[in-house]
Amino acid sequence: MPNLLAGKVGIISGALNEKSIAWKVAQKAHAEGARFVLTNAPLAMRMGEINALAEECNAPIIAADATSVEDLEKLFSGAQEQLGGKIDFVLHSIGMSPNIRKGKHYGELNYDWFQKTLDISALSLHKMLHVAEKQDALNEWGSVVALSYIAAQRAFLDYTDMSQAKAVLESIARSYGQRLGKQKKVRVNTVSQSPTKTTAGAGISGFDAFYDYADKLSPLGNAPAEACADYCISLFSDLTRYVTMQNLMHDGGFSTTGISEEMVEVLTKANL
Repeated sequence: MPNLLAGKVGIISGALNEKSIAWKVAQKAHAEGARFVLTNAPLAMRMGEINALAEECNAPIIAADATSVEDLEKLFSGAQEQLGGKIDFVLHSIGMSPNIRKGKHYGELNYDWFQKTLDISALSLHKMLHVAEKQDALNEWGSVVALSYIAAQRAFLDYTDMSQAKAVLESIARSYGQRLGKQKKVRVNTVSQSPTKTTAGAGISGFDAFYDYADKLSPLGNAPAEACADYCISLFSDLTRYVTMQNLMHDGGFSTTGISEEMVEVLTKANL
């Protein structure tokens, strides 16, 4: 079904480089006929390659620190100006933990950094939706998608305070999904994606081990970034108008698998 997003306009955050899920979402949205604004924090934009993506997708860029309400006000008003109207879809692909970057284990978290983790990775979604609501920036039947991870429900070594951030992110999506659903028929969902070899993912200690573990446990294997982008596009489209306030597992079956043949083989060999 081509041109799923024809006539729709949106905001895509978090595209750092071609490994980013947000980068793949932008490419897919462009291919499906959408117009959108790209946004990222000024520092991330200097580190990344967003200009190349903007050129490929013919998309304007508006820099914004997602923890700053003032920046987000400029983002949403600027996006509506650039795109000529209200917004149909928003991708929240924002997450960073200073504690993880500095190698702090869970028992020695720096609490100031913990608050930064929550602000950047979770409260930024609330701030985005708060600004969108105040500006009446979202069209009826619009769609907001935020990227999450199963560490919101389960304990994962080395994911530390990002586990709490993802849990808060998913809770915000439910609460704001109820509010915006009643107000404007806008839906808000999170997508809990497989471990993905992005720049952010690779920065987590032990990432390769739990990437391989998830791949061996999942009947379909880990979902790649491109497949996650396809899923996001379906959630932006009119085909999912009545899906809201959900945490949607996009993980090849990992979240509902007890053990797999592959894992039995690995454990059997380890015990020989």
